[in-house]
Amino acid sequence: MADKPWLFRTYAGHSSPVESNKLYKSNLAKGQTGLSVAFDLPTQTGYDPDHVLSRGEVGKVGVPLSHLGDMRTLFDGIPLEQMNTSMTINATAAWLLSLYVAQAEEQGADRSRLNGTTQNDIIKEYLSRGTYVFPPAPSLRLIRDVILFTTTEMPKWNPMNVCSYHLQEAGATPVQELAYALATAIAVLDEVKETNPSEEAFSQTVQRISFFVNAGMKFITEIAKMRAFVDLWDEITRERYGVTDAKSRRFRYGVQVNSLGLTEPQPENNVYRILLQTLAVTLSKDARARAVQLPAWNEALGLPRPWDQQWSLRAQQILAYETDILDYADIFNGSEVMNAKVEALKEEARAELARIDEMGGAIAAVQSGYMKGRLVESNARRLAAIESGEQIVVGVNRWKETEPSPLSTGSGAIQVVPESVGVEAIERLNAWRAQRDQKAVDKALADLAAAAKEDRNIMEPSIAAAKAGVTTGEWGATLREIFGEFRAPTGVGRAVRAEAGGDDIARVREEVEAASARLGRRLKLLVGKPGLDGHSNGAEQIAVRARDCGFEVVYEGIRLTPAEIVNAALEEGVHVVGLSILSGSHVPLVRDVLERMRKEGLDDVPVIVGGIIPPEDEVQLKAMGVTAVYTPKNFDLTSIMSDIVRIAETAHREAA
Repeated sequence: MADKPWLFRTYAGHSSPVESNKLYKSNLAKGQTGLSVAFDLPTQTGYDPDHVLSRGEVGKVGVPLSHLGDMRTLFDGIPLEQMNTSMTINATAAWLLSLYVAQAEEQGADRSRLNGTTQNDIIKEYLSRGTYVFPPAPSLRLIRDVILFTTTEMPKWNPMNVCSYHLQEAGATPVQELAYALATAIAVLDEVKETNPSEEAFSQTVQRISFFVNAGMKFITEIAKMRAFVDLWDEITRERYGVTDAKSRRFRYGVQVNSLGLTEPQPENNVYRILLQTLAVTLSKDARARAVQLPAWNEALGLPRPWDQQWSLRAQQILAYETDILDYADIFNGSEVMNAKVEALKEEARAELARIDEMGGAIAAVQSGYMKGRLVESNARRLAAIESGEQIVVGVNRWKETEPSPLSTGSGAIQVVPESVGVEAIERLNAWRAQRDQKAVDKALADLAAAAKEDRNIMEPSIAAAKAGVTTGEWGATLREIFGEFRAPTGVGRAVRAEAGGDDIARVREEVEAASARLGRRLKLLVGKPGLDGHSNGAEQIAVRARDCGFEVVYEGIRLTPAEIVNAALEEGVHVVGLSILSGSHVPLVRDVLERMRKEGLDDVPVIVGGIIPPEDEVQLKAMGVTAVYTPKNFDLTSIMSDIVRIAETAHREAA
């Protein structure tokens, strides 16, 4: 009998609940079989649109969800009891799930019939994506609360999607992706096990834990990695936790294929990359994904249009329905080559898991900076290999000659989110606050705070708060007061220098030494991450390479206000300010930083900007006063360092 096709999804949401609702309905009409909701950064980090850190970020990388009214609009006309919904949400997962349950019950749905997934993996947020809020211990407690609640109240729901996707985006090797994801699952299951559930209840918990993985371009290795995941998860759940039911031990995963490898130069080549990566997680029947969402070919350029998302959906449908991929047993069973690769990955992953276990588990390895440091280090090796040409990327470091692409030129080549969406979101928020029962809101927040303080399960009070009209920012602020906030280690200090490109680094180091002598002190670079964008990989690699080239580097991690960045530039006396923004909010945030620098008399300090920045925005940024703009096509970090030396010296001469 032919295997059933996996769930077809596209990761979608932007601008407003109204616009995202239109997009979801359109995608479902085109044959998509599940929803995958992208939330904007304020929603992911527990802020309302009117918070200072939300400025410029509203609606950029996902849909803003501030209250139950927004959730009603988002799913208007979409029966949630019939839908399989994935929500990429972590620090505020308990809250967004509460809003979802409240909306489903408004529709008349039975919560026990709701089907879907909350990602709810905060550990990888400390390591890669950066949308954490609370310290590790209370964050783990919130994950536990969601798991225990859904096990009894929502038995069809996957309460946690252990997410190795962003680990690979941060530079993880296949072994690190295996080990760090499995270590995360172990930390969570250990936390749940401490509540002393019955053997049957714990087995159900294990059965509902799913994974969300990445598939890169090393085709055979990626197939082997997924087969290794299947074997190791079965081994861990059987031997460590004594789960006897084979169905409960099954490794269940969804996938979004690699976005890190999507290229800005010759972006049409990304279509082939995406399809090959999809094959890596669908060819092996015994390790086949049960849900797949594909990036669009042009996501290295900006937000994809509905047509771009349709193209990705069609790739899945053609693979599932026009080929015979679903008609056969696993074609790799008995392969000596595949078996050898799988066993090698398992052996290395077990060794890395043992190291993490010796440290006290995943949480301890996060707090010490061990895992983050290893990811920064492996990402540095990857970039160095691309710079040297050892790792070939077609159209980037080989075969760069190209014809102009009719797909990616001209206006309208990418979806643009207007700056006005932030203002409109604040207007909707104010209208919502004006019409609600404030006494009911105050009572709901008091009950929520009491549950948090008393270590009661947070879910029912959160659902009650959603129905009372509490906002995302109010839920977040209430728990921040009790749990506190957290700043994860950057990993920059622990990363070991990549040796590739040594001659070029030595040359730039000489340039830095000479410039420092002329300036009268060490050349100093501030690397800043303004706003809520937690994708820190680029900023970390710039900081590491600048350090290796002899710069004095000021890097304080993610989620800084423009005011904090300008204050650091003033206090540290930096020669150059570098801003890294990948959320699409570069224009308003850079404008804010520049205006504040001028007010503080720092208008002679050059500002450079890096991120996913369309050409028309690059023109706008330079008109504002930005000295240089770097995008993913500028992969040669050492060359960027040489640019920065010249920029600093030119600014010094002009100021003199």
